[in-house]
This record gives sequence, structure tokens and C-alpha cells, in this order.
Amino acid sequence: MARFLVFLSFFLLAVEACHAALPADVYWNSVLPNTPMPSAIHDMTRPGVFGDEKWDKTDTANIGWGKAVTEDQIQDPSVTNYFFEKDLHPSANMTMHFIRTITGATLLPRQAADSIPFSSAKLPEILSRLSITPNSIEAKAMKKTLQDCEEPAIEGETKYCATSVEAMVDFSTSSLGTRDVQALSTAVDREGTPKQVYSISKVQKQPFSKVVICHGENYAYAVFYCHMMSSEAYKVSMVGKDGTKVEAVAVCHTDTAGFNPKHFAFKVLNVKPGTVPIC
Repeated sequence: MARFLVFLSFFLLAVEACHAALPADVYWNSVLPNTPMPSAIHDMTRPGVFGDEKWDKTDTANIGWGKAVTEDQIQDPSVTNYFFEKDLHPSANMTMHFIRTITGATLLPRQAADSIPFSSAKLPEILSRLSITPNSIEAKAMKKTLQDCEEPAIEGETKYCATSVEAMVDFSTSSLGTRDVQALSTAVDREGTPKQVYSISKVQKQPFSKVVICHGENYAYAVFYCHMMSSEAYKVSMVGKDGTKVEAVAVCHTDTAGFNPKHFAFKVLNVKPGTVPIC
């Protein structure tokens, strides 16, 4: 049975800017010849496909399950990426804001990514090499991403921060124990969608025994926080109030007993760890 590799960042479908095979394409196809690369990953290996984007200043969506949230981080509890598994059914409504969470950053080739330090201890050197001003919004976001990546995994979780397609593929296939995988990402059919109500038209539970989930992190170049834990995956078709169509990927964590009870999800959903699946 195929395993499942999920990219849980919200990207727009973009026009391919280059047809030449890049190192990331070659590596992906050599390891995963039967698995098409999702557009969310494919487009990020091509500089210039996405225009300049503002850095995403929110940080509640990607806080690790072992971390607590502060009250000032809960800016708008009505808009959250977290919900209950029972809410995934046709005709259900959800208030969502689909945004690009990678700020238009490019996934570097492995050789380039590995040549740059990636640790909190070397943040001043990193900022200097990338010409980023210390104490800027960008520098603070990068510091947080490094801290998230260095946090220990919680019980039952395997985690890794991938700075290249090659590293992502290696971690995913190693964790899943196979190269027979499927890869999906959320796709939105128009740019600049507002926060709005989306109606679910179709829900398809995916019949996979293992799932690797990769979240986009704020960084000067593309970084994915990838992890694997007890989860169920769904493909969800949605239509926004303004007509925007979304083919979304949803993942529900089925064993939350080891999660931090002060995590953002439990605060906004008003439940305790280990009681119900959190999506």
C-alpha cells in the first residue's frame, strides 16, 4: 500500500516559468519516478515564479505540538487552521484564509542549502551571509523557525526541517519506509483570496497507513517543517463565498495525548489532549 506525503502549505497554482530539468527535478524523479511533484514544490524550485511576497507575521499555524501558545498569539480565534474531524463533511462551512505561507521563497538545491549554516547558534553569521538586517521582521521570523526546528520531537513524532527538495525526499521516504508514495498539496484557483466562509462540497478519506506532513516555515529561503505521527489524511473540495475553488489537503492527528495542553489548537477548540482527533 502506498504511503502518503502531504505538503500542508497553501499555495496558488502557478504557470511554469522554466522547462529545463533542475537538480531537484532530477533527484525527485530518480527516487520517486511514479510520484508527480506537487505544484507547490515544483514552482518553488523555479526562481521568479512567485512574485515578491510580504513575510507572514502570524506564527500560530506552525507552532510545534509540544509548545504552548501565548495570549497575544491568539489574534483571531475565529480564523484557524485547526478543526475537528467530525466537521469534515459535505455542506459543512468553515471560515478560512488561504495564504502563501512561504512568502515566495525559493527551495535551494541541496548543495547550496547545505553550504549555509542552519542553527540558532550561528544566526548572526546566517543573517550576515544573506544580507538580512538583525532585529528586522525577517530576522525575528528566521530565529523563530530555527528554534522550532531545534525543539525536541514529542512522544510518537518524527520531525525534521528540510531546506531542499532532496532533503525532504530523503526524510520522507526514510520515515515512510518506502518509495511507493503519493504527494499532495493544497491548491487555490485564484490569487489574493480574502478571509471568508468556504463550503465543503466533497471529502475523500485517503487509505494510507502512514503520513508525512510538511509545513512551510518563514525563512529567507524555503524551509519545510516535516513530521510524522499518528494521522489520517483527507482531500477536501471547497468553494468560497466569492466563488474561489480550493482543492485542500487536511490531516487529522488521531492521538493527541502527548500534545501540550496549552497548544494553540486546544485553546481555540476548547478541548483537552487525548479526547478527540485534531485536524
